Amino acid sequence: MAQQLRPETFAAITELFQRTSGIRLVESKQALVFGRLQKLALDHGAADVETFAQRVIKGQVSERVLVDVIDRLTTNETYFFREPQHFDELRARTKARAKTAEWTVWSAASSSGEEAYSIAMLLAECLGLTAAWRVIGTDLSTAMVAAAQKALYSLERARNVPEPYLKDYCLKGHGPYEGQLLIARPVRAHVQFLCANLMQPLPPELPEFDVIFLRNVLIYFDAEAKAAIVRRVIEKLKPDGVLYVGHAESLTNLNLPLRTVAPATYQHA
Repeated sequence: MAQQLRPETFAAITELFQRTSGIRLVESKQALVFGRLQKLALDHGAADVETFAQRVIKGQVSERVLVDVIDRLTTNETYFFREPQHFDELRARTKARAKTAEWTVWSAASSSGEEAYSIAMLLAECLGLTAAWRVIGTDLSTAMVAAAQKALYSLERARNVPEPYLKDYCLKGHGPYEGQLLIARPVRAHVQFLCANLMQPLPPELPEFDVIFLRNVLIYFDAEAKAAIVRRVIEKLKPDGVLYVGHAESLTNLNLPLRTVAPATYQHA
């Protein structure tokens, strides 16, 4: 049985995916695409992945199935307190603020919520749970937004969460939830998740932000799309706000109105 799509099928799926999400899937992602479509093909009764992919390309599936395909292909591996230098910088920046000031942070590609809840636990430590702060997470994938809203994670995925945070802001599961943790309700009360496609106009309910995390998402886009996304995102960045991108990502040569203030850290120029 073939373990990859025909080249013309992969090209058509790539074109459809880019048109829908803005993300260009390169040839090296063939195996990943095949693997992620395989379970969907079984779930929807297709004889094989190639047949299922052809149905998707020809528009012979429902909008719900198309959304499932986009969700499956955009799912990104993430974990708590990824790239800890940004969290150290955020802690220092947060502690320098008056606790009475409102503090808004955006996790712009929040996936299943680990980044947003990492931010929230840090703000809870620095500002307290009664202070006026909030975190908004957005993601293209409706499935990821739904998972983030549940706030339920395996202990294995929480291995980078500091012990005091586990004690103060998380609940360990018992019985059927053994091996899992739930982000505590007082922390969750400060966090909201929305669906948003960064290649399209942003949800009108998004406020201006003091801090924006736009990490490990720009690697999926070409230079033109990167610049468009960053320009759109920084429209929501306050004049003295800060933007974090992934340390493997570069905004060099994109002609953006930003200045570097630390590695992978930017402010308005």
